[in-house]
Amino acid sequence: MTVVINRPARTPAPPTPGRRPFGALVRAYVALTKPRIIELLLITTIPVMFLAARGLPPLWPVIATLVGGMLSAGSANALNCYIDRDIDAKMRRTRRRPLPMVQVTPKETLVFGITLAVASTVFLALAVNPLSAALSVFAILFYVFVYSMVLKRRTKQNVVWGGIAGCMPVLIGWSALTDSVSWTPIVLFLVVFFWTPPHTWTLAMRYREDYAAANVPMLPVVATERRVAVEVIVYTWITIACSLALWPIAHTTIFYPIAAAVLGAACLVEAYRLLGRVRAGITGAVLKPMRYFHLSNAYLALLFLAVAIDPLLH
Repeated sequence: MTVVINRPARTPAPPTPGRRPFGALVRAYVALTKPRIIELLLITTIPVMFLAARGLPPLWPVIATLVGGMLSAGSANALNCYIDRDIDAKMRRTRRRPLPMVQVTPKETLVFGITLAVASTVFLALAVNPLSAALSVFAILFYVFVYSMVLKRRTKQNVVWGGIAGCMPVLIGWSALTDSVSWTPIVLFLVVFFWTPPHTWTLAMRYREDYAAANVPMLPVVATERRVAVEVIVYTWITIACSLALWPIAHTTIFYPIAAAVLGAACLVEAYRLLGRVRAGITGAVLKPMRYFHLSNAYLALLFLAVAIDPLLH
């Protein structure tokens, strides 16, 4: 009699990168830092330093803050790629990132992210000041442990509170020159904080199926398009109110509030147009939510450009 022994099937090993040319490997590591997201650092950090200096800031603190800030943001983004590698593989928008494409391994990504975090903290502490380094560490820890590991997969309020990490460059830029935090950068912190949800929700409206497939409870996944459009309007109004509050608090010239009002009005018009299309029964991609998304990018860039120009007009 033949005895057949059923052995448990072996779990296939995860794919590993093959032979990787140096240039391709460098591009993969750069992609882990999400350079387009790091643009927010440049958009918000430099103008705040102009405001803190009441004119042209010294060159070295600006360079040192940007270098340290880019290392810090790159660290947070790389660690986010490590945590979200399962989600990224399911979404059309993210499936070509280095981890889903097996251009790097999870271990390499984790080591890379931690290395950047240590390097950014040490660099900012030595080249700028300990307060800026501490704010940078807080941003990394909040983005990784609070947003990526807790909020993103559990609540529709994920980008509301998770956006705190993206607001930190404003405080870091101010503290780099003043070694302190005051109401002026806090107001700009709030501008970015309230700007983030409608900016992200309109992107999520366009890629709703992606987030649904990955079980990420973004507001457009769990709420109606009408509800999302109304929320976009509410947050846009609050963003504009915060931006105008900078005028009396920072004692700007009349140039800044005029620029803030015009830019805010443009965003409001598009937000109400989005709601109008929803009320007309238009749905899905035909709603064109990316029009608000792209406009909000321009809004933030031009608003902070106005922040940088205004001190030069005194």
